[in-house]
Amino acid sequence: MNARVKKIAVVTGAGSGIGRSVALTLAAAGWSVAAAGRRTEPLDETAQAAKAADAAADVLAVRADVSDPDDVAALFETVRERYGRVDLLFNNAGTFGPAGVPLEDISYDAWRSVVDVNLTGSFLCAQAAFRVMKAQDPQGGRIINNGSISAHVPRPNSIAYTATKHAMTGLTKSLSLDGRPYGIACGQIDIGNAATEMTERMQTGIMQANGQLAVEPVMDAADVARTVLHMAELPLGANVQFATVMATAMPYIGRG
Repeated sequence: MNARVKKIAVVTGAGSGIGRSVALTLAAAGWSVAAAGRRTEPLDETAQAAKAADAAADVLAVRADVSDPDDVAALFETVRERYGRVDLLFNNAGTFGPAGVPLEDISYDAWRSVVDVNLTGSFLCAQAAFRVMKAQDPQGGRIINNGSISAHVPRPNSIAYTATKHAMTGLTKSLSLDGRPYGIACGQIDIGNAATEMTERMQTGIMQANGQLAVEPVMDAADVARTVLHMAELPLGANVQFATVMATAMPYIGRG
């Protein structure tokens, strides 16, 4: 990236895991980053980690619940007022929901909470980013959605998460099409077994399709962040539509 042109990114779910890793990687590459999430303290820790690595790093912690339309509107207004534009949205905030609960026992509230964060939250953030990117000068920007291996194949007892991640693929395709006239590119990164708080079960044993528990390989979240950075820094005339980044030996290829 040209160091004289500071680009602006919004990263949701930036208080931990993949979101934090991506925020730090973008900041280290010279981006200004609005790190968004529901809890202020972890976001502040992300900003402090960026400063510790590089005193010139610019990471703004913004508390926002992506499932709340008012919070999302306030997030993007804060970014617009602070930086004047948005060049990148990494739509990352997500939740797996209740672990290991059989389909027939999932409550309506549990289903709704996963849909509200993973799907509705991604839509609200994409819509807000789209509006800013369409109106700004120069026009355009990029949206990268965090899909999952579960956008392709499910795990046992994961119907809410899997349904929202399949829906994310439709969201990505529609954003890509609707963004064309305005120079707004949209791609999706499908991630398999990055080592985060959300995937700790992989290393102790997780249910397989045959009903057995098995330990699964994981990869460093930094490997995901490097891929997001590559996608983010392409010129807007080029786009990685779908990328799959996974632990090499995880049981995906050959699953079923």
